[in-house]
Amino acid sequence: QNMGIKVPAKRIFTSSMATAKFLCSQHSEGKAFIIGENGLKQALYEEGYIITDANPDYVVLGETFSYDIDKITKAIRLISDGALFVATNPDNVGREKEGLVPACGALAALIKEATGKEPFFVGKPNPLMMRFAMNFLGIHSSKTVMIGDRMDTDVISGIEAGLETILVLSGVSTIDDIADYPYRPTHILKSIAELELE
Repeated sequence: QNMGIKVPAKRIFTSSMATAKFLCSQHSEGKAFIIGENGLKQALYEEGYIITDANPDYVVLGETFSYDIDKITKAIRLISDGALFVATNPDNVGREKEGLVPACGALAALIKEATGKEPFFVGKPNPLMMRFAMNFLGIHSSKTVMIGDRMDTDVISGIEAGLETILVLSGVSTIDDIADYPYRPTHILKSIAELELE
């Protein structure tokens, strides 16, 4: 709504929701230790997962405003003891008013270096994210457009899912960044405010 687009909550699908659906498809009613915000915890809870730090099946890393060394240390120990490592997305940085901030991918890299275990990223650019989203929304790829501000996750995930893509230049990727990639967005806009909805 802050962007001037009114979308009901039931039409929004997040990487946290995709991660919960993925985990349920792999191990229904499992246990997970989570580093992330309430949306991730709620999504896993709704899929029947128990949130715990006692012998979890998975360590699940998402975006959060409260990364702390105790949780990171706990995650490293649990993964080293056999918990599987899943993360919502590989974005290394996000953008806020003050500038760039570390994101899920950066913390995942830290945990990977400490454990030697690669995380499985469920969110973009993994095509699973798009498939889960289209199934959730009941839509077909021919009627879907991927809009995002990152060439390395948003645009490539749309392309790999067979969607039209729109790169908005109000976030991470710039017009000059496009030349660094062997693929191109279908459309480029200065911001989502330029989007014309039919």
